[in-house]
Amino acid sequence: MRTACLIIAILTLWATAIAETLTPYIIVLGIAQDGGSPQAGTKAHPGWDDPASKHLATSLALVDPATGQRWLFDATPDFREQLHLLDVEAPAEGRPGLAGIFLTHAHMGHYTGLVHLGYEAMGADAVPVYAMPRMTSYLSSNGPWDQLVRYENIALEPLADGIPVRLNDRLEVTPFVVPHRQEYSEVVGFRIEGPSRTVLYIPDIDSWTEWDVAGTHIEDLLAGVDAAYLDGTFFADGELPGRDMSGIPHPFIRTSMDRFENLPDAEKAKVRFIHLNHTNPALRTGSDATAEIRRRGFRVAAERERLGL
Repeated sequence: MRTACLIIAILTLWATAIAETLTPYIIVLGIAQDGGSPQAGTKAHPGWDDPASKHLATSLALVDPATGQRWLFDATPDFREQLHLLDVEAPAEGRPGLAGIFLTHAHMGHYTGLVHLGYEAMGADAVPVYAMPRMTSYLSSNGPWDQLVRYENIALEPLADGIPVRLNDRLEVTPFVVPHRQEYSEVVGFRIEGPSRTVLYIPDIDSWTEWDVAGTHIEDLLAGVDAAYLDGTFFADGELPGRDMSGIPHPFIRTSMDRFENLPDAEKAKVRFIHLNHTNPALRTGSDATAEIRRRGFRVAAERERLGL
């Protein structure tokens, strides 16, 4: 009887280990605002000499070990380094080994990395690029992006607000429009749903209150997910000396924390601030800003962190 129980326990542990190995997951490839950190023109910054103080532009990857598929969320100016990081963390066959790229919008930190798929670099073969209608039109009608389409380095796949995209029998992605500067395209966030967990990705938004007016409340979205990567571009007002920050609308991290203050601890623990500007003190692990975020029950996303789905 003891032998049988031991065998059952071993088989259970083995089955659990196999299941965990095959579980889809999110991996964070970057946490900084569009220009990375340090940004171009920043003369005095430890990141120029210390890799630990350097941060890549915001991007997530979705990996399904069971199928070997990998998807990117946003193609940043740091695409080259991020694709290499993904190859190290989650190797896949093929060139470039991407099942697709989901774009949030047409600001420099979120789509310009597509150039690396082109004729002058990787010469990729019809990588699916998921984009909203205006974003699709912009890529199709303006150089150098239209060359990627003509040379079939990328294959544009249409997205629609609130309409899920089924990636395989375990994974689904749903775009939703958010209020943010729309000079060239719509701006969306994504809900990424796996077999057991769901993640929210909103790297850019003007304000939570503007969304309230439109009838969408971030708290409702938080309640329906297990983790949320939310816009944390700036920590607080006054962060950019000599500039009126009302002209660069993003919800300050302090503003978001104040809004979420009365949520249950479990809800606050879902929030991972991402898309931090190079001036944001929360980029420094030992800063007072980081300590305040942790004390209040939230956290800052970390590069290479994984979240099983």
